[in-house]
Amino acid sequence: MWKDTIKKWYEEDLYNNEDVKVFVVAKMITTEEYKEITNEDYIA
Repeated sequence: MWKDTIKKWYEEDLYNNEDVKVFVVAKMITTEEYKEITNEDYIA
């Protein structure tokens, strides 16, 4: 659910990697979804 919205905003440069990490911490997306969005491994 959230992944698609976050990915869209990431691709539109509204979010950067640090912004997307906040959603992992808030448990709105998983670390796997973080990687799908950013193409980078999640490192806390």
